[in-house]
Amino acid sequence: MKPAIAIHHVTKTYNEGGSSVPALRGVDLKVCSGEIVMLIGPSGSGKTTLLSIMGCILRASSGNVQIAGQEVAYLDESDLPRIRRNHIGFVFQGFNLFPTLSTGENVELMLDVKGVRGPIARERAYEALVSVGLGEKFNELPANLSGGQKQRVAIARALVGDPGIVLADEPTAALDSHTGRSIMEMLRVLAHERGRAVVIVTHDPRVMEFADRTICIEDGRIVKETSVAWTPAARMASSHPMALSSGIPA
Repeated sequence: MKPAIAIHHVTKTYNEGGSSVPALRGVDLKVCSGEIVMLIGPSGSGKTTLLSIMGCILRASSGNVQIAGQEVAYLDESDLPRIRRNHIGFVFQGFNLFPTLSTGENVELMLDVKGVRGPIARERAYEALVSVGLGEKFNELPANLSGGQKQRVAIARALVGDPGIVLADEPTAALDSHTGRSIMEMLRVLAHERGRAVVIVTHDPRVMEFADRTICIEDGRIVKETSVAWTPAARMASSHPMALSSGIPA
């Protein structure tokens, strides 16, 4: 089976003030469906740059990037939104919710870019919010939600389009330990029970137990990779009741 994401000898260089600043230096990485991969390392090491290249937000300076079996590094800029729409869901650290739209309308935006609108979009957005325990907040504005609730809305928005790949940038940052664990339980269900490929950038040591693999990046290079030998029995044993009752749709 082809990996959901395949990165081969990827480099990224930023040009700042007439000088070149290397952010990634020949990175090779594969991410399969059904696993959680965490990107760790010091600030400025290249983690978010790598995540953005996986998400077709940034272009690699050189190398190959395959998403769901398709080479995307050399596609025209106009083709990249289609890749993002069809294959990728984003969960951002800052939630990126529109403050003047209700939670339901924020989730519906993801369907709108896929051409799904009207009552069908409204129903699917509501179901997505129910799946993360926020159905009763459908008409609430983001200002009336806690940080954990905003992150759940962001997850619902990422999932409503049924992506095969979920990319999360510091999803537990600034959340208390209980809320952060709840968010990670949802992401674990996505990977282990629903077969999504989940990639997470994090500095949070509390979430390391949820990783199938950790990839340590320093100075734009992968310097260490640690894997956990998951078996179906181990996955079942590690599943928290909150995760099993989350109701995230397949």
